[in-house]
Amino acid sequence: MAEHIPILSAQKALIVGVANDRSIAWGCAEAMHRSGAEIAMTYLNDRARPYVEPLARAVEAPLLLPLEVRDTAQVDTVFDAINAKWGRLDILVHSIAFAPREALAGRVTDCPRDGFLTAMDISCWSFLDLTRRAEKLMTGGGTVFAMTYHGANEVIENYGIMGPVKAALESAVRYLAAELGPKGIRVHAISPGPLATRAASGIPDFDALMGRVAERAPARRLVTIEEVGAACVFLASPYAGAMTGDTIYIDGGYHILG
Repeated sequence: MAEHIPILSAQKALIVGVANDRSIAWGCAEAMHRSGAEIAMTYLNDRARPYVEPLARAVEAPLLLPLEVRDTAQVDTVFDAINAKWGRLDILVHSIAFAPREALAGRVTDCPRDGFLTAMDISCWSFLDLTRRAEKLMTGGGTVFAMTYHGANEVIENYGIMGPVKAALESAVRYLAAELGPKGIRVHAISPGPLATRAASGIPDFDALMGRVAERAPARRLVTIEEVGAACVFLASPYAGAMTGDTIYIDGGYHILG
């Protein structure tokens, strides 16, 4: 294993979206912890807690709180707890997305209003909400991450309504980067290649998609959550101080292919 350099020493990071040890958010939490950051983590509900609690212990997280982003009281509680514990925040990782099955299953053309609004609320607007709250605690600057996918820019079979939703998320990243940059807050959209995460399990024929990517990507393999986490460590560090507002692909080069 490569030596871990504490380039995030003393930084405080809130990681939202860990569901289990295959989550992209977990790759970020583990890599940031190994690089010196102190970690706060959230879990969706009581059903998720048994999977997340051991991971929180593994990164010695002093804060582990429930967070359903549509519950304003829970969001308030998370940020109040961070303020009380640390008085500041340096890193926010937003790694959550959801669309109801009826919104994902059919054509984008036929997406029901409720399904579309739910997908946008959880996958995009919550990013704005958490970032706005984090801004108040990022008094010395900071780094904010959103997780996207190449289906935001190209039509990916079976990705459905999440394509337009992720396109909105990537646009939001650019606007937030422009607005928060003067305060020293950098904002990144991270676009990993397909990974066998809990969120991806709802996409039809996802295994076939992973197989095609592994076969065609210049790297001839899929990426790992550890690689995504390591890239986010770099982006949160002073070494990436002049980078903000872009979509960063971590996909073995797959996005460059026609």
